[in-house]
Amino acid sequence: MNRPLLQLALDHTCLDSALRDVALLRDDVDVVEAGTILCLSEGSNAIRQFRRHCPDKIIVADWKVADAGEILAAQAFDAGADWMTVICAAPLATIEKSHHLASQRNAEIQIELFGNWTFSDAKNWHSIGVRQVIYHRGRDAQANGQMWGKEDISRMKKLSDIGFAISITGGLIPEDLPQFKAISVQAFITGRALSGATQPKQVAQAFHTQITEIWG
Repeated sequence: MNRPLLQLALDHTCLDSALRDVALLRDDVDVVEAGTILCLSEGSNAIRQFRRHCPDKIIVADWKVADAGEILAAQAFDAGADWMTVICAAPLATIEKSHHLASQRNAEIQIELFGNWTFSDAKNWHSIGVRQVIYHRGRDAQANGQMWGKEDISRMKKLSDIGFAISITGGLIPEDLPQFKAISVQAFITGRALSGATQPKQVAQAFHTQITEIWG
């Protein structure tokens, strides 16, 4: 397995605040994400600013696209994104058009597994060339006390067996990482654990230490 990346997700409502966290943490992460809330607040400019401040990082546009895949993919990638998210409920045609445009731009889409989806859906996504999914424990689920469990790990393992690289997100802390050691992890996505920490650089280092100990 490849060594998982560490991804900083920024869901601020103010771009200036997000850029302060970018400046603080860009040297400690591999991927910088313009989160859905930030993109809704600031539009494509958030992606452009992240690309300007992080020229050597992977930039994600977390747009959770549900329709107009080709148009929105063009906007995301023209603004400087390397990856763009598409919600799992999107029609296969939308996913296919998003993937086709991404391939033309040497970029990738990620299917956000949020809500209801099936392994039949996953096989269809893989058949058209999609290679990344995001396994998501939502903000509201976390607030209701939902924890990572054996069912989550089993579903991730099936996705890994299909051929997907999996990014994992949802209130992650460094101590969570060992339970994912059997998974082909693309990235661990963390937002508030880093941007909301008293000592964010130390937390980032704790993530990297766990990643090194488990995946080398």
